[in-house]
Amino acid sequence: MENKEITIKDLKFVNGLIPVITQDIITGEVLMQAYMNEEAFNKTLETNKVHYFSRSRNKLWLKGETSGHYQELVKMYADCDNDSILVLVKQTGCACHTGNYSCFFNEIQDNKCNSNYKILFDLEKLVQDRKENPVEGSYTNYLLNKSVDKICKKIGEEASEIIIGAMKRSKDEVIYEAADFLYHLTVLLNDQNVSMNEVLTELSGRFGKPKENMKFIK
Repeated sequence: MENKEITIKDLKFVNGLIPVITQDIITGEVLMQAYMNEEAFNKTLETNKVHYFSRSRNKLWLKGETSGHYQELVKMYADCDNDSILVLVKQTGCACHTGNYSCFFNEIQDNKCNSNYKILFDLEKLVQDRKENPVEGSYTNYLLNKSVDKICKKIGEEASEIIIGAMKRSKDEVIYEAADFLYHLTVLLNDQNVSMNEVLTELSGRFGKPKENMKFIK
């Protein structure tokens, strides 16, 4: 079925408002739920920065206006009934006023079935936590306390192990060594003050670009 292009005239505002779910396009994490009125909707499209309508303050609200934690609009969808909106954004800083990255952090139930990609961000948080709160005997702290030369040496070793596994056609070895490589790469990114989000943003930005800008992506 061909997707219909939606305009503001198609949206169903109730008492002048429509609910909005905001999702990080890089991590896939749901960041927050809020509301838009027609002015917020139009401002979001005009500026590519997400605007909401604050019911408590009864006024237009540019996300990040006071905190600097702006949300750059990437995509916007209406649901099948046109009575709610999904906004996909590149999030600067955290989305929640509590300092949490997402507003959805109060756990009700967890059946331990996480999306595999999320482990990269969980690992990043763990490495950062080790830096801020060292644990005696922690291998992560050992690496962080060494020079960048040591971390790079380990990355080189793990890359070599991946190559060896691949040459042996050993799928299990490649998986195991690739996991080791990603761990050590995460430690290096932390050492260099580079976030996983920045790397994935760079990677995702290469799609749809001219060949000369796509490097290894075809």
